[in-house]
Amino acid sequence: MPLGEESLPHRADWTVDQDWERYTAAEHAAWRTLFERQARLLPGRACDAVVAGMRDLAIAADRIPDFRRLSELLLRRTGWQVVAVPGLVPADVFFRHLAQRRFPAGRFIRRPAQLDYIEEPDVFHDVVGHVPLLMHPVFADFLQAYGEGGLRANRLGALDQLSRVYWFTIEFGLLRQADGLRIYGAGLVSSFAETRFALEDASPNRLGFDLLRVMRTRYRIDDLQESYFVIDRPDDLLRLAAIDFAPLYGKAKALKEIEPGDVVPGDKLVARGTGAYHRGKRSA
Repeated sequence: MPLGEESLPHRADWTVDQDWERYTAAEHAAWRTLFERQARLLPGRACDAVVAGMRDLAIAADRIPDFRRLSELLLRRTGWQVVAVPGLVPADVFFRHLAQRRFPAGRFIRRPAQLDYIEEPDVFHDVVGHVPLLMHPVFADFLQAYGEGGLRANRLGALDQLSRVYWFTIEFGLLRQADGLRIYGAGLVSSFAETRFALEDASPNRLGFDLLRVMRTRYRIDDLQESYFVIDRPDDLLRLAAIDFAPLYGKAKALKEIEPGDVVPGDKLVARGTGAYHRGKRSA
């Protein structure tokens, strides 16, 4: 059967063998199409850590990477590994992997009809979007701390609040570099449409990162984001990891949630968006 179309895994940690040798010529061709068009977009838009990670891991267009080779390089640099999973995994399983410096990556690749959007993370999203940052010590340490925090949040019933932190940093975060705003979130780095939209379109808000604000903010899972949050430097993420989130969970739950495109008093505006893209979608 094609990779990705399998029953629940037999292992308790939900890992499966990548079975790299089973990828077909068509699946490698899909990777090549995705990689080549994204490689044309990322220079001048992706942050330095993403660019360096892709170079040092030798991620290339010719074929889907073998997780074993990626893990060998990551282990030497930051102690991380890439492990294959069949798709989305339960939250506690996901957090436990991250806490042990194991990144659970989908082993299947999207079909040709899904090149521009796929809801479930596949091997392209995970390897191009997430894995390069694991070569950077700060991002690597933050992701482990997030996994540890996720296990605590699960016990406290605060996954909604913590998931928003992940969404607006690791998936859709922007970073201020000396040469301008850059993307670092995996959902941006791996997205043909959103790479440019997040940085160059006038529609979305770009806001300075504030932890409590982020915990209160709804996000889009079905379309381009209406707001992005900007950190000033990677070390800002490690400072988050040192914060006791427990009191903030209760505070966030007690406050009104914020809609994806809203700007509220106290926001640190990097650029206020016009909202034109989503307004046009709603009126269509």
